[in-house]
Amino acid sequence: MKVLQFTIPVPYDKSVIAEKVCQAYHYPYLHRHKEIQLTWIQKGEGVLIAGNNMHDYAAGDIFLIGANMPHVFKSNPEYFVADSGKEVKALTIFFNAEGKLTHIFNLPEMKQYSTFIQQHQEGFKVPAYLADNISQAMINLEKKGGLDQLVAFFELMKAMATVNNKPEPLCTYGNLPSITDNEGIRIGGIYNYIMQHYSKELTLDDVAKVAFMTPESFCRYFKKHTGHTFVTFLNEVRINEACKKLIAHRFENINTVAYKCGFKSITNFNRVFKVVIGISPKGYLENYHNNVVTMGRVAS
Repeated sequence: MKVLQFTIPVPYDKSVIAEKVCQAYHYPYLHRHKEIQLTWIQKGEGVLIAGNNMHDYAAGDIFLIGANMPHVFKSNPEYFVADSGKEVKALTIFFNAEGKLTHIFNLPEMKQYSTFIQQHQEGFKVPAYLADNISQAMINLEKKGGLDQLVAFFELMKAMATVNNKPEPLCTYGNLPSITDNEGIRIGGIYNYIMQHYSKELTLDDVAKVAFMTPESFCRYFKKHTGHTFVTFLNEVRINEACKKLIAHRFENINTVAYKCGFKSITNFNRVFKVVIGISPKGYLENYHNNVVTMGRVAS
């Protein structure tokens, strides 16, 4: 998995790009581009890797991804199975506040929105209470053309700027050393290897070999460029997958989920789960079921 520096093809007569995707799975390579990206997942599930952090995504989620932030929407494994019948759908808005839109964002009337972009360079997930308004504004923009599309973009920015407080950033990438293309390729390969082999016994030596480094050098390198140790990142990947399996009810019990996610001891699984999530696996399931029941009552 490489970090690719993308150039979003911007037609000469457009300042904002609306792109619809409908395919078997999301583009599988870690990449970045100078455009800010707003993506609404309309169909599909997986993990968003943004900078040095991971986030589950599902239909209905909307993410703002900052300019030049390495990212990839990694579809769940079942989406890569031939003839699975699975598909993903998404609508993405791309815009470069330092490109064709520079002069507009420099206007006094746009100061609020220029400040908003600067404050959220690490991106964020759009809060649920704003999702309907934002998605509708994105649909409106995608349908428009010419000056009407630019007006629709201003309406989208107004909707985005109504976010209360400061949402949790998608990553802490801004606090880490900048990553060159070569370093990004190496880190992308490490991420990909861990996410493909998390369910098996995975040692520091195994991953260090993938990076063509000694274990000692790898530990220092990975910590410096991701903010994670190898063990903490591996644990987060495994617990992230465990959470999805628990609420999907695909396995008989918690023990089976633990072993399917690479844990050889249920005691260790419980301990790591509580460290990462804050509660036990059983408590996580209970909270999930309580929320489902509560939402059902509200809906009725």
